[in-house]
Amino acid sequence: MKVRRDPAWWKSAVVYQIYPRSFADSSGDGIGDLAGILGRLDYLRSLGVDVIWLSPIYRSPQADNGYDISDYRDIDPLFGTLAEFDALLARVHELGMKLVMDLVVNHTSDEHPWFVESRSSRVSPKRDWYIWRDARDGAEPNNWGSFFSGPAWQWDPATGQYYLHLFDRKQPDLNWENPQVRKAVQDIMVWWLDRGVDGFRMDVINFISKTEGLPDAPAIPGHPFVIAFEGFVDGPHVHDYLAELTREVFEGRQGDFITIGEMPGVTPEQARLYTDPARGELNMVFQFEHVSVDHSLTNKFDYRGLDLVVLKWSLHRWQAALADTGWNSLYWNNHDQPRVVSRFGDDAPDYWAASAKALATILHGMRGTPFVYQGEELGMTNYPFRNAQEHKDLEAVNYYNEVVESGGDQRAALAGLARVSRDNARTPMQWDAGPNAGFTSADPWLPVNPNYTWLNAVAQLDAADSVFAHYQALIRLRHESAILVDGDFTPLMAEDPQIWAYTRTTPDRKLLVIANCGRGPRTVEIGPEWIGADLLLGNLPGTPATSTSTSLDLAGWDARIYSGRAGVHPVR
Repeated sequence: MKVRRDPAWWKSAVVYQIYPRSFADSSGDGIGDLAGILGRLDYLRSLGVDVIWLSPIYRSPQADNGYDISDYRDIDPLFGTLAEFDALLARVHELGMKLVMDLVVNHTSDEHPWFVESRSSRVSPKRDWYIWRDARDGAEPNNWGSFFSGPAWQWDPATGQYYLHLFDRKQPDLNWENPQVRKAVQDIMVWWLDRGVDGFRMDVINFISKTEGLPDAPAIPGHPFVIAFEGFVDGPHVHDYLAELTREVFEGRQGDFITIGEMPGVTPEQARLYTDPARGELNMVFQFEHVSVDHSLTNKFDYRGLDLVVLKWSLHRWQAALADTGWNSLYWNNHDQPRVVSRFGDDAPDYWAASAKALATILHGMRGTPFVYQGEELGMTNYPFRNAQEHKDLEAVNYYNEVVESGGDQRAALAGLARVSRDNARTPMQWDAGPNAGFTSADPWLPVNPNYTWLNAVAQLDAADSVFAHYQALIRLRHESAILVDGDFTPLMAEDPQIWAYTRTTPDRKLLVIANCGRGPRTVEIGPEWIGADLLLGNLPGTPATSTSTSLDLAGWDARIYSGRAGVHPVR
């Protein structure tokens, strides 16, 4: 697959996602804040990342941890003030990094003044800013289900209609067909850009255009309400809306900006359109196919375990689909996903570090922009959940309550939650071995993982063989090696259930990225072309600096990057 050269700065950048309430608490209330982030910027600079993405910090009732926004032009007091945000932004820029805001505009909070006015009367000037419908046969207008369980419709007795909420009932969906809504969103974006931010990560942005008439989703036996991807994913006007945003918000504006669209259910063919530079919509998309390979489509908590061949197939097909047009985001973790070392790696003590480094090597070697989620660079693991009461995420709590109410298998539900609950990603950042992992001086809003006494930043910062040091090396390699941006991607050994391997090539250079994704050792044939290749980066001590054979003897969770061009020095 051939790729074209594009000087866009974000193609060689690495993005670091901060979940503010769990990153660093400066005020002693058990919740992370902006001043806490400011105090840790030198840590991020030492890691080498280029862009910081903040999950929502806007004023919010916090029904969904800030993804329910009641004021887009203010900071929630939990996190600080606009003045503190300005100080943070200024320091980010002083350190040579950029800052991206999380833009949540498929829906608002039901406490946002727009919705308060919309629900005040059927003849309210803002009634059409949201999606209201009459009852159908005395019940919901259609069979759409919420991502947070139950119907996607909430009855409003004051005005005698239902409103649509694809997520929680306190998150009503905006009506993007109304040009006033689109103009209001554009004004919000301009307001933040004028303040100095460098772009936006756009939450579920492919949901903003609903299918005309809001038809029923195909029925699923035993499920009265169905998540209707056909009704709101890649809707009839979504490309028009995004192109309009680009024209009205970014066109003619000076600066190096980045736009990232989170798009559940997006296909590679659709992603090519969204990220085609000629169309002027988005720089890249977040797709979810590769983090959906270990559970069913109808219930993410029905955990089925990992099939490495299927996982490889998924990521490889996205590499192929966006090779000539468009751009991939590369991620294992974010605030909605469990910790990758526990999910796709091996968090047993003997293999934890090696598997964390191996998975990082696999991802950062691909074509696309890598995203690192807070704590991933330390190899943070899933929390050892023991009961339902330890879960705080709205999605998990609603799911478990629904299982209990329906007489379902509570033990199986808890097992699924323990593996893939979003709470796994939201436990506090593990800074040191002191009380509460150095995150806060108070009781943290979510318990700290008990392994913080040995798994923490202080324990890794000065260790040459740490997970943190490996991430530093991978980030440095991406900055220094144009082949990781421009090189063709060719998968190898695609059907092997344990080995993950591929090449990156340009006319004058080639890289081999190879990893043994299991505990058992493997001997792998790589061919004579790699004899004499230099080891750019390995994850285990004692790996020879040069390949001397047509085969490699790989230990458990052994990952390596080789350069097929003489004179390239290893990353130290």
